[in-house]
Amino acid sequence: MKALVILSGGQDSTTCLFWALDKYGIGNVQALGYDYGQRHKAELEYARRICSTHNVPFSVLALPAISELSNNALTNPNMDVETHKPDDTPPNTLVEGRNILFLTYAAIFAKERGIQVLVTGVGEADFSGYPDCRDVFIKACNVSLNLGMDYTFVVETPLMWLSKAKIWQLAQDLGVLEIIRTQTLTCYNGIVGEGCGNCPACHLRNKGYEEFANEK
Repeated sequence: MKALVILSGGQDSTTCLFWALDKYGIGNVQALGYDYGQRHKAELEYARRICSTHNVPFSVLALPAISELSNNALTNPNMDVETHKPDDTPPNTLVEGRNILFLTYAAIFAKERGIQVLVTGVGEADFSGYPDCRDVFIKACNVSLNLGMDYTFVVETPLMWLSKAKIWQLAQDLGVLEIIRTQTLTCYNGIVGEGCGNCPACHLRNKGYEEFANEK
C-alpha cells in the first residue's frame, strides 16, 4: 500500500514521514506540502531537504487564497503571534479551515496517483486549541472524502494521542531523533531547531523535549 504524508517540515509532520517510511517502506511514500503564505514558509525548504536526503518525492501546492480568507498571525505579517494561548478563545495562529483544505487537496493528489493512505500529524493530546486537529474531525473528514470522491481513503494520525514528549520518544524509536531535533522547523518565527523559544509552537516543542529528556 502507498502513503501520502502531509508534510510541513515541522517536528510532528516530519516524525510522521519517518513513521510512514518505517511502516510502508521507501518507494511507497510521497510527501505533499502547502505554501499558503505562512510567515514560517522556510519550513518547506527543510521539508524538501529531508525528502531529498531520504529519496521521498516531495511536491508543494500553492494555496494563496487562505491568507485572503482567514485573518490570523500566521498569514498576516502585521499581526503579532500571541506568546500564550487565551483561555476562552483559540490562539490567533488558528488558520480557519486549513486542515479541511489540506486533506481535501491531499486526497485529490493521492487519488490521481493511486494512493489510498493519507498521513497527517495532527493530534489532540497536547491540544493547541485548533478544532481541526481533533480525532472526531479527522474521522468525519475521512468519511466525507470517501463518499465525495467514491474512493477508499485511510487517514492515518499516528500522533493523535501522543504528548509532545511521546512524539520525541517516537522519533528516538524510529532512529531519527537528531534529525527531528536539528533539521525541522516548527517555530512560527521561522527559526530552525529549538526556534525562538517564545511562540506557542516553541513552547510546546521545547517543553515536550524537556519532559522526554527527563524521562530517559
